[in-house]
Amino acid sequence: MESTLHDREFFLIRDWIYKATGISLADAKKALVETRLARRVRALSLKSYGEYFRLVVGGTDRVETQTAIDLLTTNETYFFREPGHFSFLRGLVRQEDQPGREWRIWSAASSSGEEAYSLAMTMADALGDERFEVVGSDISTRVLEKARRGVYPMERMGDFPPDYLKRFCLRGDGPEEGNFLVDAALRDRVSFVNLNLNQTLPEMGSFDVIFLRNVLIYFDIDTKRRVIERVCRKLVPGGRFIVSHSESLHGIAASLAQCAPSIYRMR
Repeated sequence: MESTLHDREFFLIRDWIYKATGISLADAKKALVETRLARRVRALSLKSYGEYFRLVVGGTDRVETQTAIDLLTTNETYFFREPGHFSFLRGLVRQEDQPGREWRIWSAASSSGEEAYSLAMTMADALGDERFEVVGSDISTRVLEKARRGVYPMERMGDFPPDYLKRFCLRGDGPEEGNFLVDAALRDRVSFVNLNLNQTLPEMGSFDVIFLRNVLIYFDIDTKRRVIERVCRKLVPGGRFIVSHSESLHGIAASLAQCAPSIYRMR
């Protein structure tokens, strides 16, 4: 294969991933794109990145198209990232819960599942055995497979509350030493679905709280507006919408009223 990703090939790939996912790749990401796709180009015995581009956009190999999307999307996450949001959720649930209410929470960019399981643990802590459901979604099928397994290295615990490990997880031993498994009872409260926030969303029902954190930073302003509008249609009236502290919805989300830094309420 030709080892260099030429500018023209990079621009084609960049335009395609933008149209497919809404993610904007800066010129500085050329080396990253080259590195992430090089193994696939070699594995398929292709002569160039241009040949690989024609394969993934041609529609004849949907598996490879999904593989390319998986490779070009960022999936950095860890348990209880930005812990103040989970404290807010716990307080909200305890304050607004009513007998018979079924809470539904959506982790809209769940990556490998750490955020979705963090939400489930927070809900279980606040509600005990009362009914709730957490849905995690991501564009990458690769990370969703990991999320469904619910097995993580201890080093990925992040700001994990110490008592949660004992209450909601099982420590691995033998060949699984150094890992932990999210308890089956909690995993049963969490489902994962592959979807693209940049496309029409499937029927999912409504949610009381939606977490969409650390993904808007990859979108330009017009894509942000469209994604937020699309996602917020899934919120119940008065539902909460939570983004990362590094993200702002100023001027792009008329349907939302800010009630705290990075926390919004459906009008």
